[in-house]
Formats: sequence, C-alpha cells, structure tokens
Amino acid sequence: MTGKIHQSDMTKTAPALQFKREKLKNNELLNLYQAILKPRMIEEKMLILLRQNRISKWFSGIGQEAISVGVVQALEKDEYILPMHRNLAIFTGRDIPLAQLFKQWEGKKGGFTKGRDRSFHFGTNEHHIVGMISHLGPQMGVADGIALASKLKKENKVTVVFTGDGGSSEGDFHESINVAAVWQLPVIFVVENNGYGLSTPSSEQFRFKNFVDKGPGYGIDTALVDGNNLLEVYHAVKKWAADIRKNPRPLLLEAMTFRMRGHEEASGTKYVPKHLFEEWKKKDPLDTFESWLTEEGILTENLKKQYRAEIKKEMDAALEEAFAEPLPQPDVQEETADMYLPFEGSKEEPARNQGAELRLVDAVQQGLFQSMEKYPELVLMGQDIADYGGVFKVTEGFVEKFGRDRVRNTPLCESAIIGTGLGLSIKGMKAMVEMQFADFVTCGFNQIVNNLAKSHYRWGQNADVVVRMPTGAGVAAGPFHSQSNEAWFFHTPGLKIAYPSTPFDAKGLLAMSFEDPNPIIFFEHKALYRSVSSQVPAEYYTIPFGKARIVREGKKASIITYGAAVHWAQKEVEKEGLDVEIIDLRTLLPYDKEAIAESVMKTNRVMVLHEDTITGGIGAEIAAWISEEFFRYLDAPVMRLGSMDTAVPFAPTLEKEFLPQSKIGMKLQELLGY
Repeated sequence: MTGKIHQSDMTKTAPALQFKREKLKNNELLNLYQAILKPRMIEEKMLILLRQNRISKWFSGIGQEAISVGVVQALEKDEYILPMHRNLAIFTGRDIPLAQLFKQWEGKKGGFTKGRDRSFHFGTNEHHIVGMISHLGPQMGVADGIALASKLKKENKVTVVFTGDGGSSEGDFHESINVAAVWQLPVIFVVENNGYGLSTPSSEQFRFKNFVDKGPGYGIDTALVDGNNLLEVYHAVKKWAADIRKNPRPLLLEAMTFRMRGHEEASGTKYVPKHLFEEWKKKDPLDTFESWLTEEGILTENLKKQYRAEIKKEMDAALEEAFAEPLPQPDVQEETADMYLPFEGSKEEPARNQGAELRLVDAVQQGLFQSMEKYPELVLMGQDIADYGGVFKVTEGFVEKFGRDRVRNTPLCESAIIGTGLGLSIKGMKAMVEMQFADFVTCGFNQIVNNLAKSHYRWGQNADVVVRMPTGAGVAAGPFHSQSNEAWFFHTPGLKIAYPSTPFDAKGLLAMSFEDPNPIIFFEHKALYRSVSSQVPAEYYTIPFGKARIVREGKKASIITYGAAVHWAQKEVEKEGLDVEIIDLRTLLPYDKEAIAESVMKTNRVMVLHEDTITGGIGAEIAAWISEEFFRYLDAPVMRLGSMDTAVPFAPTLEKEFLPQSKIGMKLQELLGY
C-alpha cells in the first residue's frame, strides 16, 4: 500500500505537482497534453451551450480530468472502461466521433441511445465503454462480469470501473469489490475522491481516512495517486494494468482530486468553502501540465495554438452536424420493439406423452444440464450451487461435469452477481443467476429493473441473463421464504417472465429461456418441486414464450391462471364436475392474449386466479384487459381470486387461510350463478 493521506489534508492544502516523465518520449507527452486539452475545451463549450439552453444538463469534470486521461491512455484500446458522468476524457480518449457525442447530449437519434437517455448513460462495444446508470454503483458489478469473461477466455485483459467517494457508500461498492476479491478478477476499481457527494462532504459519508485503508479488509491491493497529476495517474495505471494482466486480481486505486464546479451546473458550489477553490486552482491538471511541458521545452506557443485550433475546428464541425439534426419523432412501433433484442425461437413443442416420469425439480435440472451442454459459454452463479448443489439440489453434480469456472458459488451479493451476469453478456456469454429464494431478489432488484431490463432499449446491449426464482407458499416457510413476487417484474418492460406449472413445461421453458438473449425471470414453485410429476422427453426441446396451454376444455366459464394455482383449479373443477375451461398462461411477460380471447368469447364468464396477493396482482391487469376488449361477450363481471392482502404467515393453519385454494369453489359458484 502507498503512503496514507487523509482526505481532509488534501482539501486543506494542495501540494505542488511534480511531474515525472520516466521513459515517455516528447511525442507521447504531447499526445497526453492533447488528450487532456480536448475534453477541457469541449467542457468549456458545453457550459456556454448550457447557458444558451442548447443542452439540458451538464456534469462538469473540470479539475479532475487527469484521472480519466491517465486511465484511458494507459490501457489497451480493447480493454473495457466503465466511466461515470464526469469522465468525458474516457470517451474522447477512445476517439468517439464528437458529432455522435454531441447528438447524444442533445437527445438526437444519431446519438448512442436514439434520444432515450442523456449525457454518458450509454455504452459502446465498438469503443469498449459501458456507461453508468443514475443509481450509482451497479456498474461495478457489471465490471466484475466483463472481467470474469476475460479471465475465463484467457484474454489477459484488465477492466477499469469508476466510482466516486459518494457512490462508494452504496452496497454495490462493497459487494462488487468483495466478489472481485474472492474470484480474483482483473478489475481496477478507481475511486475519484473529490471530497463531496453532491453537497455532502466526505466527513459525513465515511469515517475512515482513505479508501486505500479498506484494501486489507478485502484482501486486495491498493494504490493512492494524486488525481490532478496526469503523469502520476498514467504511470500508476500502466504499471498495475501490466501486472494484473499477468496475475489477475483486483486493485482499489484511489485518486485524490477536487471538483471545481457543482455536482451538476444547477446545484452550484455555495456549499464549498471558497479557500478550497483557491488552493485547488493552483493544481489545475491542465494548467500545471501545460506549464511543465512549456518549462521543459516540449510544448511551444505555436503548438498550443495549433492544437487548440485543430480541436476547435473538429468541435465546431461536430456541433454544426449535431444541431442540424432534428429531434427524434416518436415511432411507437420502434419504441416498443427496441425494449427487446428480436428473437423468435422455435414455434412447436414435442408431444407430451413420451419420456420418463419426472418431478418438476428433476425436469428443471435436466433442462439446465442440457442447456449447459448446448451453450459452453453459459455460466451458472448462485449461493451454494456448487458442491452442495443448491438448497433444492437442482445443480447437484454439475461441478463434476462442468467445472468450477462455469458452476460458481457466490458470496451473498445478489446485486453484484446479477450485474456480473450483464457483464458476461456484454462479452458475448450467457449467465444464470439462482436466487436461493425468490424473496431474496429484493437485494438485486435495481440491477434487474434498471440495468438488465433497460439495456437494450437504451443502447442496444442485450442482457442474456436468466434469473431462476424458487417461489411460492404452501410449505410453511413464513414471510421471507414464501412470497409470490412475479407482479414486481410484470410491470417492467424489457423483462420476460416464465412460470411453469408442470415438469414438461418447466424443462421446455427453461431451455427456451437460455436460447432467448433477453433477460428472463424464471419462477419455479417450491411446493411443486417434488409434488407433481409428468412424462418429460429425454431429448432437448423448447417451448415458446407467450403461448398458453389449455389444461382442460369447458364451455360455462374460464379460469385464467398459472403456477400452483393451475393444480388447485384443476382439482376443484374435476371434483365438482364443472364444465369449466382452465388456461395455464405458462409465461406472464408476454402472456397469451389470443388464447384468453378465444376462451372468453367461448365461455363468456371469466375468473383470473393466482397465488399472489389480490391487490396489484397480475390478475388485475388481465381482468382489466378482458373487460376493456371483450365486454360485449361477458355475461358476468370478470372475477379475481388471489391470496389475502397480508404477508405470508408461517403457521400452516394461517397459511391455509391466507392462500386462495380453499375459496376457489365458492368463487366459481358465484361466477356461474351470476
């Protein structure tokens, strides 16, 4: 570890910079100068445009550009960088066309997100950059995934991810560094320590002296650099990256710096003592480097003018092109289609009455095993899934067949691991993340609904990730192991949801989930794991999403349902000898509107049944859609039946009353007698 400097010491005084060129040639030093001059000139222009209302928002990196420049110039061009909103020099350093950058900031279609997101909230695989989302921290888990893919592919590459001193308070910071440490991933975690998280000083963010002090707790290397000294940052990253490529492991690199403008321009800087600006102005990374180059006789006045003129010419031409492009016009079809990477999949499914009799848990295991054989790039991750085989034994024996690189025990880091899945996808791999219980997905919720679900819509990057979710009640497991939480994700465009009720469907839908390159939430009802059996073909097969199954024909009423409720409904209808049709949706996003419509028009009476609590459940949406589209066919109100609007109780007697199972007969009689 390098010497310790307390954060408050860095803000009280700003020691003079001492540049060490080491083996850098004059032309290399001049290249570095141009690399830091360009983003400064662009920033100064953006601040003018902001005042002119030509752009809507700006997060200034003035005063801390040396960190971005040092990092991007020290890395190889095909090594991934995950920057934040103050790292303009990363983008210019990868030679992204300025016109495309400016269009991005103006919300034009010619940008990277077709006007759907702003500033640096985008990625580009062409330039090996993955941008941030506003929820600070998730990009660190994504960096773990990119680094894991590089390590598995033996590419000898390093991945760099940025965070700020404020963002380090997020749980993703701890989770991602911990995962990288345990798995020895080649990631450099750069903490830009500028003393403030928006207006909150670091003294109110954390109690430790420096971030490098945290390294021993994780068992990783750390380094501290003066973030305003371009050459110090460059040399440090160059040295560490070369070493990490040979000996993969994470590094926590702390760069001390200072933000000379507000968090974003609207927030101002009144909360910062004026003397700090005076002190840190003396350490301006561009001015000091320029002065040193001039003193050394490397940079002349003519070169300064030449470089500025060239950058201004490039910038003016790019701005002219960006301003000339009109704002995007809405195209509803395109907007909807771009939520997902287009994927058709197979249309047919094999005959059901063949193969061995399997329990649902066995069918899930077989589908997963065959998908691992079919896709050598598929990596499984989850708590206790390796030697132990998972708490439900779905992955028992997988380590012996596929090895520990592909069947990975994880720390209790749901957010980082789901982010890792996205990182693997960025590198062209597939990922499965097993939630030990569906309830625990709350710890990774942000990654699913904001990263996985929105990536393709935002910048065309699909998330080839399947999240397996052992779900449901009926096993007396209480409030934190029995929830039905599919409705949380049903509301999120960009996701797909499968919820099989039979072994046959479980295997086919799981196989399809791995074929589909979009993010899939795959629910497996715990109470069905070992209680239902059916014939399942031994060969690999898939079942298409959005295609319901008619469990039984009927003419008097329709029950639209899924999961364990399929079996409850079937038992009740057959016990009473009712002429009722049962539709098993099988997938919830998308759900089969055509099958529902046909059944409604045939029976004219509908009940939507699910295990989830009644208020805000998926049944509410389906019932509303039926009422709106098929009101003229209905002979009775669309009725809903779900669990009580309480948490799931533990005692079997309370759980029985909570669930809708015992109320199906009464609700059906109400529907049929209306």
